[in-house]
Amino acid sequence: MNLAVVGAQWGDEGKGKIIDILTPGFDLVVRYQGGENAGHTVVEGGRKIILHTIPTGIVRGKLSLIANGTVVYPPTLFREMEELRAAGIEVEKYLRISKTAHVVLPIHREAERRSEERRGEKRIGTTRKGIGPAYEDKYGRRGIRVGDLLHREVLEEKLSILFSEKYSEMTPPRDLLETLLSWGNSLAPLMVDGPSLANSYLKEGKNILFEGAQGTLLDVDFGTYPYVTSSNSSAAGISGGAGISPRFLDHVLGIAKFYATRVGEGPFPTEIRGEAGVRIREKGGEFGATTGRPRRCGWLDLVALKYSAVINGFSGLALMKLDVLDGFEKVRVGVEYLYKGEKLNSFPPDPYVLREVEVIYRDFPGWDSTRGKRQMDELPKEALNFLKFIEEFLEVPVWFVSTGPSREEVIITPEGERFLKGL
Repeated sequence: MNLAVVGAQWGDEGKGKIIDILTPGFDLVVRYQGGENAGHTVVEGGRKIILHTIPTGIVRGKLSLIANGTVVYPPTLFREMEELRAAGIEVEKYLRISKTAHVVLPIHREAERRSEERRGEKRIGTTRKGIGPAYEDKYGRRGIRVGDLLHREVLEEKLSILFSEKYSEMTPPRDLLETLLSWGNSLAPLMVDGPSLANSYLKEGKNILFEGAQGTLLDVDFGTYPYVTSSNSSAAGISGGAGISPRFLDHVLGIAKFYATRVGEGPFPTEIRGEAGVRIREKGGEFGATTGRPRRCGWLDLVALKYSAVINGFSGLALMKLDVLDGFEKVRVGVEYLYKGEKLNSFPPDPYVLREVEVIYRDFPGWDSTRGKRQMDELPKEALNFLKFIEEFLEVPVWFVSTGPSREEVIITPEGERFLKGL
């Protein structure tokens, strides 16, 4: 059985925890898009492990592939590998990287910094990690791929093209070529033909988990463009990003919080500009795992979540951080958009529309405590009613409910149990 785990909001939904819980049932975990702008967090035995490029499955000792759809900045990857080794994880045994994944260069980071500064108040709000420029060069057919790092003449030619065609205003560092070759030397033992590896697992009937980064509302095609990431962060990115046929994907699990957050610029219809938003941020630890930036917080937006469910074809949902809403007198959820007085039939990804929508909310009575609950019948009836409403509105069954940061603090619903038994 093959499963995709996809963010259903603007990223930061808690994918790392759910992937960590699911990984024991899978043989291979594949990261198929994005770069170090991801921040997947696993809490194990009180220890917090944050992964940016490496698939979360490595924490559980599963073969983990950084596939061709990703972009990789080797210095960050090396640092992440060293942190995993310090945690007792056999990195070389379990990590593989596709030769056709693209490399983020120092000039990409500099180019993104300059671009954001030129935009001023109209900036995108990127992580400034060079992700966007790396993808630009990929699709401009001048990018450097991981496998190229093993070949001096190839690198010399590609660097010449980059600095003459795209980055002529920058002076290449004198040691850049040797740096890239040293990266290649270090990565050589991990390099593989990514699509061949993934398809060999499919042929043998083994289970593959496809790990998404960011969220559907940041997808370059389906998100709030241009306030998006530079890749297909929805399930749409899996086939091209990992080199497997769409017919092999059995299920898509959407991950969403019981509220909403967004990092960076862009429209956010249910954003809370007041005390409740600050309270959610502080209680939920809503600060970027990659950048440390405070996340903008808002109420759950079911119009946007319904859109994500349609785009991805969710088989089930994992709803995260229920406990963060403990103690609120009332909990709000957006159920409808009005634009210029007219009801919208679907989520409009266009930012100039989203900025002007009026959100119609439904209010629910709050509840006392859900922290650490392990069974549905342990939840307060108010929380159960809220959960049931979400499920019925979206017409997607809930498989998991997270009630705390550790892997043990989760409720597996009967629908989730049925899925797990099928692994």
